[in-house]
Amino acid sequence: MAFDATDRRFMALALSLGRRGLGQTWPNPSVGAVIVNKGRIVGRGWTQPGGRPHAETLALAEAGAAAKDASVYVTLEPCAHHGQTPPCADKLIAAGVSRVVSTIDDPDPRVAGQGHARLKAAGIRVETGCLDDQAKRDHAGFLLRILSARPFVSLKLATSFDGRISSQSGESQWITGPEARRIGHLMRSCHDAVMIGCGTAKADDPMLTVRGLGIERQPVRLVVDSKLSLSPESRLAKTAGEIPLWICHGETATVNRRDRLSACGARLIECASSRSGRIDMIDALAQLAAIGLNRVYCEGGGEIAASLLAAGLVDELIGFTAGLALGADGIAAIGEMPQSRLADKQRFILRECQTVGPDILHIWSRQPAYHRS
Repeated sequence: MAFDATDRRFMALALSLGRRGLGQTWPNPSVGAVIVNKGRIVGRGWTQPGGRPHAETLALAEAGAAAKDASVYVTLEPCAHHGQTPPCADKLIAAGVSRVVSTIDDPDPRVAGQGHARLKAAGIRVETGCLDDQAKRDHAGFLLRILSARPFVSLKLATSFDGRISSQSGESQWITGPEARRIGHLMRSCHDAVMIGCGTAKADDPMLTVRGLGIERQPVRLVVDSKLSLSPESRLAKTAGEIPLWICHGETATVNRRDRLSACGARLIECASSRSGRIDMIDALAQLAAIGLNRVYCEGGGEIAASLLAAGLVDELIGFTAGLALGADGIAAIGEMPQSRLADKQRFILRECQTVGPDILHIWSRQPAYHRS
């Protein structure tokens, strides 16, 4: 269906509104909505933290009576099922809107075309496909979780020019500058969870929180730790009662270690193990998706990065590269991967490249952004 420049402009605004909620709305998608009456914007909304209220609800509340006979631009099919709130499709019908323009159908079995069908049955003109490529990128995490039972995974690496994450002695603070670190915190905030391996947790004793941006709702902090070796005295464990800490562990983790970390407030997720005894990342991500996570931001280290890449589970590569070299004895950003021909290696497509202070930020995407398993 052809959409004119005005439709695309209003939908672009709705998409930008929806992106404000990324990392804040799981298990719901982060949707944006704009209501337009006679060329004037009368209502705006985006999914709120925790997943409610929905975008359409807020936009309708702002529009009030001006929603009658208006056009609604929404970045995902309006919901058609009763949850904690009535369906958005019913609210749009009750408000008397005349036209709904959406990007893509919602693949959630509770919706799956029913929202659009309900609107059409009420005599509302429904048009789909406006800026659908951008919508698929914005909703990639939700789409992957519903269609492929795993979250969207961003792998972020901050490295020297020669691909090292620390010197031989383990010194890594700071390879990149403060501008890159600030953007890194912003990227954390746009994901439902921040993931690291147990090696990074032990070496850095990080908090994995979003800082310096005035953001209150923190992402889940995820540690992949097959033997539950994380110390209860670590900063992650000590703050587990205040900020969510989930640990993906193997079957062999001892009862004593499970009890000690559970007592700190950590949520323990038992996962299958690979032949090497490490966590099977396919199973781990499937379990995280079942809980409701849409988007996971992995910050390493090398073993977990290699595991995710080898299993084809990385959807986005985010690199911060600094203008210094650490040499061959520095610690590589990515650990050993199974041998295969160069032609068989997964390639990513460069989407963005820019300077950030003294460093370079480059973002690479896999294609397609999501797929049916």
